[in-house]
Amino acid sequence: MRINRLVAVCLVALAACSGEDHTALTAGEIERVEPPFWWTGFEHDELQLLVRGKGIAAYTPDADATGISISRVELGDSPNYLFVYLDIGTSTPAGSFDIVFKAGDTKIAWTYELKERDDGRVGSYDASDVIYLVTPDRFVNGEPGNDDVEGYEDELDRDDDYGRHGGDIEGVRQHLDYIADMGFTQIWLNPVLENAMARASYHGYATTDYYRVDPRLGSNESYRQFVDEAREKGIGIIMDMIANHAGSEHWWMEDLPTTTWLNAPDTRPRSTHARTTNQDPYASEYDKAGHADGWFADTMPDLNQRDPLLADYLIQNSIWWVEYLGLSGIRQDTYPYPDKEFMAEWSRRIMQEYPDFNMVGEEWSPSPNVVSYWQRGKRNPDGYESWLPGVFDFPLQIALQDVLTSAEPPWGSIWTPVYELLGHDYLYPEPMNLVIMPDNHDMSRIFTQVDEDDDLWRIAMVFYATMRGIPQIYYGTEIQMSHPGTTSHGAIREEFPGGWDDHDSNAFTGAGLTRKQRAAQDFLRRLLNWRRQADVVHDGKLMQFTPIGNVYAYFRYDDDETVMVVFNLDEDEAGLDLGRFAERLQGATDARDILGDASIELDDELELAPRSALLLQILH
Repeated sequence: MRINRLVAVCLVALAACSGEDHTALTAGEIERVEPPFWWTGFEHDELQLLVRGKGIAAYTPDADATGISISRVELGDSPNYLFVYLDIGTSTPAGSFDIVFKAGDTKIAWTYELKERDDGRVGSYDASDVIYLVTPDRFVNGEPGNDDVEGYEDELDRDDDYGRHGGDIEGVRQHLDYIADMGFTQIWLNPVLENAMARASYHGYATTDYYRVDPRLGSNESYRQFVDEAREKGIGIIMDMIANHAGSEHWWMEDLPTTTWLNAPDTRPRSTHARTTNQDPYASEYDKAGHADGWFADTMPDLNQRDPLLADYLIQNSIWWVEYLGLSGIRQDTYPYPDKEFMAEWSRRIMQEYPDFNMVGEEWSPSPNVVSYWQRGKRNPDGYESWLPGVFDFPLQIALQDVLTSAEPPWGSIWTPVYELLGHDYLYPEPMNLVIMPDNHDMSRIFTQVDEDDDLWRIAMVFYATMRGIPQIYYGTEIQMSHPGTTSHGAIREEFPGGWDDHDSNAFTGAGLTRKQRAAQDFLRRLLNWRRQADVVHDGKLMQFTPIGNVYAYFRYDDDETVMVVFNLDEDEAGLDLGRFAERLQGATDARDILGDASIELDDELELAPRSALLLQILH
């Protein structure tokens, strides 16, 4: 066993908050060990245990268990932390064992458990799926008893659009049948880990305990039950994770494990958000640090992933949640903001344990050159290698928004931005694994983007349901939720109708919805349930044709099936000459209108309704 002692400094030792105990640390006691338990059978056989207790750095640990040895012990800069690294052999049996900490005549025993892995729990997602993005606090209040919890300052306030409204995991669980019926096969929940913050904690992006679900949203056990029940209904769960920053009320903030745990804790500079410094061959080290080491806000301390102890902690935390819950994916927040070498190792370690797993990273850029840098398999000029399978296709979202909201085309067709953007797919190693979306929780809702225009909303829905990639739809899009006149994130994350007893309408039952809302819901349900069975969209190739005027067409096809998608943004009917599509129509004379469930003859010209989307199954 090797003991590495860093320079020890005494910081004020206050209690690490587990949610119930806010008392000071007591000498000779261990307050917490993280991860709280682990599993046998991982490829990576070394496990870091973060041990916190008053004066614990003065203790020497010993473990006497079959197949387990202590490979090294690392000391931080606080006397109240010990980092114990266990070597877990490949044949180590599952079970509990004691780690004994000794200091002179004093001994402290901590029982630790290794569980047996369930190989069938962890899933994945791919282009056959459609993701439903849910902000839990604003979806359904399934358990009113947890709306306010003692010891948590940010209490229920539904009149405040940045306040907590009471939605929870139980509310989502209760409506899994609705989500499945709509045609969604994956759920991405905005973060649900503890956010014991004084203000605006509802969104979940200021973590204060990496191993605990916020009790106002549920518990670890209820989260796991939710994942299990969703799986039984054919729905996987994608967990939102944040490696870049924590919350300022995190339990370790008053007693940091090391002096390098955070970036610039004294000055707290704001990030420059200059994300292209990650790729820029001319970027200065000053500018790189200004982006990566800057804070999002005073309430979101920037984590220093170059600290090896913190790096191990964050990687293990992600693996712990994947294994404990049986996730089908991870959405990683602000992907280009942490140390990029750490993100390469984070993604590598997860994919090492789960080769068929899927993950998506957030890089909000209009340029596919910037976004593609982070996808697995990309041969970057600087040699950077990522193991991240997927990225969000923000460039496509921005291009389609331009198409649907611009009065005049930049040149050529109004569809040119989308057409040319797709022509850059050669930059992506796996374009079919991009997550595509009309909007999300951080931008104006799609119905607001298109000025509440029903025709444009339908065009957007057909586009995202048939385009290459994995569609993500934000909760409420199915009933055209909107927020005219404001870009407040609180308003964008409005309560879902029917999620609270005092709502006048209920989107789950249809009661109180307008005729237009019900029509939109029925339209998207029909579209997504068709897509659910459409292998040609899941696995087929994409071929697009140069848009002419306001008309744009592309095909999804494989050896057995061909689907033609045509959009007309003209205010008038348009005739589409079918002659130039011969290589894909291959002499077909008939088609089925999938949305209208009608037969169409493929003559020389196809008549297109004004401002419409046409989805055709070509009959050979």
